[in-house]
Amino acid sequence: INSILEQQSKLSRVSMQISSGMRILAPADDPSGAVQRLELNQGIDTLEQYKKNGFLAEGRLELEEATLKQVEDVLMRARELAVQGNNATLSREDRGFLAAELRQRLDELQGLANTRDANGEFIFAGFHSLTEPFSQTVGGTYQYYGDSGQRLLQISANRQLAIGDPGSQVFMEIPNGNGTFSTLDSPANTGTGIIAPGTVVDQSLWAPDTYTITFDTSSGTTTYDVDGVVSGNLINDAVYSSGTAIQFNGIEVVIDGAPAMGDSFTVQSSVSQDMFTTLQNMIAALEMPRSNDVDRTASNNAFNRVMVDLDQAMEQVLDIRAGVGARLQTLDAQAE
Repeated sequence: INSILEQQSKLSRVSMQISSGMRILAPADDPSGAVQRLELNQGIDTLEQYKKNGFLAEGRLELEEATLKQVEDVLMRARELAVQGNNATLSREDRGFLAAELRQRLDELQGLANTRDANGEFIFAGFHSLTEPFSQTVGGTYQYYGDSGQRLLQISANRQLAIGDPGSQVFMEIPNGNGTFSTLDSPANTGTGIIAPGTVVDQSLWAPDTYTITFDTSSGTTTYDVDGVVSGNLINDAVYSSGTAIQFNGIEVVIDGAPAMGDSFTVQSSVSQDMFTTLQNMIAALEMPRSNDVDRTASNNAFNRVMVDLDQAMEQVLDIRAGVGARLQTLDAQAE
C-alpha cells in the first residue's frame, strides 16, 4: 500500500508539472533552481516595468512634440502678420484687423502652454503638474506658476530619460534681441533714424554693458558718440553716414535715416523675454500711429525689435523640439 501511495504521489507531481509547464513546483524540489527562477522572474518584471515606462515616456514626448509644432505654427503666423503690418500701404484699420487676429493667436498660445496629458497633468508645469502653469495677471503680463523641474523616468538599469520640458524654459527664458544684445530707439527721438538688431563680429571682445549712441547735428555735420555705463566713452564725434556700420567692443549696429539733434539709441545686453510679451509688443506695434515721419520711424523700429524677438522664440522652440526628437529616438533604441 505504501508503495502504491508513493507512486500515486509521484504520478500526481508529474501530472502537475505537465499541466503547469513548470519543473520546480516548490523550492524543495530544486533549491538552486528555485533561486535562479526567482531571479529570472524578477528580471522579467523589471524589464516589463522599463517597457511600461518607455510607453509612458513616448506618449508624453509625442504630445509635447505635437504641442511644440502648434506653438511653432503660431509664431510663424505672427511673423507673417508682422511682415504685413510693417507695410506702409496698410491703413490703420487694416493694422487693427491684424492686431485682432494676433490677440486670438495670443490666446491660442496660452492654451498650448497649458496643455494637459491624458492623466490631466499639465505637461509644461515642471514638478507642479497639477497647477495651471500660465495665466494673465491683472496688469496684462503673463505669469508662470510652475517650476524649472524636469521629470525623469527610468527606462533601463542605468538610464533615465526626461519626459518633458518646463514651461519656464520653453516659453519664458528666451533672450531678446539677437541673443547677445538688443537695440532700442529712444521714445523722445524726432528724426528718422532706424536701428537694426545688430550682429556680433567678435564675441571675445564683447563687454556686457548698456551703451548709448547719441547724435549731434549742431555743426552742420551729423556726428555721434558712443558711451557705456561701465565702459565709459568709446567713440567721440564720429561722422555719421546712413547705413554704415557702427562698430565697438566686438559688435556692429547699422542705423539708417537721418537722426535729429539729441536723438539716441540704446544697445544693451540681452535679457530673458517670454513669448507672450513678444506678441503683446507686436500688437502694440500694430496699433502705433503712423501719421508722420516720426511716427512711422518709431513704428519701424518697433517692428524691427519684434521680428528679431520672434526669431529668437522660434529658434528656442526648434531647439527644444530637436531635444524631444532625440529622446524619442533614444526610446526606440532602448526598445530594441
